[in-house]
Amino acid sequence: MFDFDQYLGFLAFLTILTIGFWLMIFLIGFISLYWLPGSIVDAIKEWREKKKA
Repeated sequence: MFDFDQYLGFLAFLTILTIGFWLMIFLIGFISLYWLPGSIVDAIKEWREKKKA
């Protein structure tokens, strides 16, 4: 059915795909933990400046 080279290629493909998937999950978590609260704090600061003016 599969030659040994095809089997190794399939395993390499699955490894790269899995690494990419977990990297994407990690980056989404990183963005949601750091970028989102920072933008909320920035929006609150802008709202307070508008309220003062």
